[in-house]
Amino acid sequence: MINAAIVGIGWWGQKIVAAVQGRSERLCFISGVSKEPDQVRDFTARHGIRLSADLSDVLRDPQVQAVVLATPHSLHTQQIIACAQAGKAVFCEKPLALTAADAKRAVDACQKAGVLAVDACQKAGVLLGIGTNKRFWPCMRELRRVVDSGALGRLLHVEGHYSNENTGKHFSSWRTDPAEAPAAGLTGSGIHVLDALVSYAGPVRTVQAQVLSLQPQPDPLDTLTVMFEFERGISGTLAAIRSTAFYWRIHVFGSAGSAEAIGENELIVRLNGQPPQRRVFEPVDSLAAEFDAFADALAGRTTYPISGDEMIATIAAFEAVVTSVERER
Repeated sequence: MINAAIVGIGWWGQKIVAAVQGRSERLCFISGVSKEPDQVRDFTARHGIRLSADLSDVLRDPQVQAVVLATPHSLHTQQIIACAQAGKAVFCEKPLALTAADAKRAVDACQKAGVLAVDACQKAGVLLGIGTNKRFWPCMRELRRVVDSGALGRLLHVEGHYSNENTGKHFSSWRTDPAEAPAAGLTGSGIHVLDALVSYAGPVRTVQAQVLSLQPQPDPLDTLTVMFEFERGISGTLAAIRSTAFYWRIHVFGSAGSAEAIGENELIVRLNGQPPQRRVFEPVDSLAAEFDAFADALAGRTTYPISGDEMIATIAAFEAVVTSVERER
């Protein structure tokens, strides 16, 4: 069992704890950090979590093997570096950073950290995980398998759309601050699509993006639309809306067919000359699954499924979207 600390115990941090505590056989939270401890004291007590108001407390704690960050985006880089310097594995909620340079600093700090011993398994550096739970939806796992099989032929185009109502339902001033959450729905929902597109198509070469806003915070009506050219010669599109009921779609097109993940549990494969194949899967708890994957990698049982280079490439694309949006204003 990996002993972890949760830093940031707001709406999302509490969802993480609820998905893991007492349910995972691989990871548990023994400590927590909140800048507003009185507001979460009852919650942490119910889950058996020691509470502090300072990150340094858990970094000094020899019982804490890993730190989970569910904190404002602008804090991620320095907090990741601090965890790495303390020899703690770190799992950071998305986005990893707000610029590619900061993402590289975070990844480098983890890769260059000292030796970490977990279950007698010696590893150079410390493990860095990233909050991309959509990768663990059954349809997304099957989409990865189909793409990796080569059944779609040469990849030509990728596109994705993610809409939800979370911004209005779970309003927090920092989550809607343009300095913390630029380009409308990019940090809240679009980053998950961006992570998926980069995982299939690789680093981005050029970006054209726009935000159309019809209503301000705290319950915004806005849309984000992006066109990509990837370095491998693949094209792509992304859309994110912060006010429409939940909708998720990732579609990968190749010379021999396409595969489309819809929602959490449905995949449609269309191969040239064949009728469409619709596959429906049993639902899973994707939050629990991503933390089990992190714990398994930390314990040396598997390799973590997202490389540092891929994390940096996603944030480089993220930064390019923000730059394009600001240029079009």
